[in-house]
Amino acid sequence: MHSGLVTRFLTYGTMARLGKVFCLLLMVAVGPRAGAASDVTVLALGDSLTQGYGLPEHHGFVPQLEAWLRREGVAVDVINAGVSGDTTAGGAARVDWSLTPDVDAMIVALGGNDLLRGIDPEVSRENLETILERAAAQEVPVLLVGLDAPSNYGPDYKRAFDAIYPDLSQAYDTLYAKDFFGGLPDRDPSKLRQYFQADGIHPNKEGVTLIVEELGPDILRLIGRTK
Repeated sequence: MHSGLVTRFLTYGTMARLGKVFCLLLMVAVGPRAGAASDVTVLALGDSLTQGYGLPEHHGFVPQLEAWLRREGVAVDVINAGVSGDTTAGGAARVDWSLTPDVDAMIVALGGNDLLRGIDPEVSRENLETILERAAAQEVPVLLVGLDAPSNYGPDYKRAFDAIYPDLSQAYDTLYAKDFFGGLPDRDPSKLRQYFQADGIHPNKEGVTLIVEELGPDILRLIGRTK
């Protein structure tokens, strides 16, 4: 999650500890929705930011992203594989059964909860590497979405964590987006409030729209790798 926002998360303390919610909404068994034929299936593997925590379903990241891509002329289904409270370890544990044969590409947006818990960056790196290894084994192209660590844990922690995403992206030849929150127009936390829900953690509808608009071109390039 965005470094300024993670600082705020840590201030919130126990309120910021999202309970593990095993409500993974994978619609891989039913195929494309009626009236929405698709040529490409993209798996969005993530946490509450991907899941759309606190929002009506159609305002969440995945529905807004799918709508954006369809407006760009891409016949696509985006599978919501976001689980609230999930860490990189959780993503690594479920990647095998999430990467079903119909998945053509994958977005990996994990690590925010690792930061909240102060997990050793080397552990996070190993978990993300497991995910990328599974994708590579199935020849599924990946967009790896990074995060900037806060300074709360010191410069060594920040340096180690921040290096994970670009290093792994290069090693596994993935596409790379530096920051999930990169589409938000101002880094001043006081000005960012208008794009977040009352908890100060999760983006509201308007925030998600800006995030999707920023990540959308990267996801178009990801889909281009499936051709």
